[in-house]
Amino acid sequence: MALAMIQFCYKSETVGNLIKSPEDRSAAVGKLVEQLGGKMIGFYHSFGDYDGLIIADFPDNTSIAATSIVAFAGGGTSKLKTTILLSVKEAMAAMKKSKGLKLRQPKG
Repeated sequence: MALAMIQFCYKSETVGNLIKSPEDRSAAVGKLVEQLGGKMIGFYHSFGDYDGLIIADFPDNTSIAATSIVAFAGGGTSKLKTTILLSVKEAMAAMKKSKGLKLRQPKG
């Protein structure tokens, strides 16, 4: 499974529609995630650079990308940011895997 955080910004007209007719968007987003074989862990509204975020567990990265594509194509958002999340165990495995590897740096 692949854990991801997808942050979103609503368009101003979307915010206006939600003010006129408040709606729990987590139900629609959760249904989309489930259609792609995933499970939504959380849906949050936030203040700051983004209006909200979801955290979901997906079967693969392609499903994560499909979720972002469908959400953006719907026209209600102006910006999306998708971040793949690693467990501590996965991060430690990556650290161990990188031991002894080097990348030649650009000459300059």
